Amino acid sequence: MGTNICENISQARDEVSYLRQQIFELAAKEGLEVAASGTHPYSHWSVQLITPNPRYDQLIHEMKDVARSNLIFGMHVHVAIPSREEGLQIMNVARYFLPHLYALSNNSPFWEGRDTEFKSFRSKIFDKFPRTGILPYFVSVPQYDDFVNLLVKTNCIDNGKKIWWDIRLHTFYPTVEFRVCDMIMTVDEVMCVAALMQCIIAKLSKLHQKNQSFRSYRRILINENKWRAARWGVDAKLIDFGRQEEVAFPVLINELLEFIDDVVDELGCRTEVNYVYQMLEQGSGADRQLKVYEDSNDLKKVMEYVVGQTKKGL
Repeated sequence: MGTNICENISQARDEVSYLRQQIFELAAKEGLEVAASGTHPYSHWSVQLITPNPRYDQLIHEMKDVARSNLIFGMHVHVAIPSREEGLQIMNVARYFLPHLYALSNNSPFWEGRDTEFKSFRSKIFDKFPRTGILPYFVSVPQYDDFVNLLVKTNCIDNGKKIWWDIRLHTFYPTVEFRVCDMIMTVDEVMCVAALMQCIIAKLSKLHQKNQSFRSYRRILINENKWRAARWGVDAKLIDFGRQEEVAFPVLINELLEFIDDVVDELGCRTEVNYVYQMLEQGSGADRQLKVYEDSNDLKKVMEYVVGQTKKGL
C-alpha cells in the first residue's frame, strides 16, 4: 500500500489509517487477516505465491532463490526536497541517523518459526540482495548519477529503482526516500517514525541553507550502529562517534529530539514526535512480539497479537 502525497503528518495519519482499514475490509471478504510486521513469524518462503508482475518476474529471473526467499516487509517514507543537489548533501548526513530510526522500527524477530535472537532479522535477509544497506558518501549529484548510469550502461540494473540502499535519492520523484525500517506494527508508531524522518530532513535542510551542517561519518562506522540496532534494538548501546564511546539508545534519542526541536512545531508534529517516549517505554514491535512468545510459547498467539495491534487506533 502507498499513500498519496501528504502535505503534513496529519494528512499522512489519515491516509495510513484509511488504507489499513480498506485492506482489513478487503481481506475479511476473503476470510483473511492482515498483520504489520517485518517478517511472518512462521511462514516459509518456499510455499508462498509471488504476485504476478513483470518486474517481479524479471527479479526472479536475475536473482533466483535470493529473490524468491525475500519474504520480508518494510516501510518506506519519502520526504520532498528543494533540489537534488541539496537532497544529496542532506542524504549524506542523514545516514548517521538510520540506525536510530531502524531500532525504533524493529519488528521482525522471528523467521521460519524460529526466534532469531535479533530484534530485526529482515535486514539480514535483504542483505543477500546487491546494492543494499548503508550507501557510500557521494560528493555531488553528477558523481551519484555517474554511478547509476554506469550500472545501467553495464546491464547491472535497468534504472535507479534497483538500487535498494537504506536511504536514496529517488530516481523519479523529487524526494529523499528512507527505506531502512521494518514494517511497523501500529499507526501511532508509523507516524512517530515518519515524523522523525521529516524533521531530520527539515533540520538538515535548514542547516544547509545557512551553510552549516551536521558531521558526516563513514559507512563502515554507521554499519557498526546498524548491526547493533538489528541485534538489540532500543536496548542497544550505539556508538557516539564524536565522543568515541558507547551510549545507551534512549540518550541518543533525547539528543536527536534536541537536535530537531526547532523544526518540530513548524511541521506541526510535536504529538507524533513525542510518541517516541512511549515507544521506548513499551518496547519496539519486536520486543512486544517476543514478550507474547515468552508468555505463550505459541507463534500463532504472536500473530494474533500483531493482527490486533495492526488494527489499533483505526
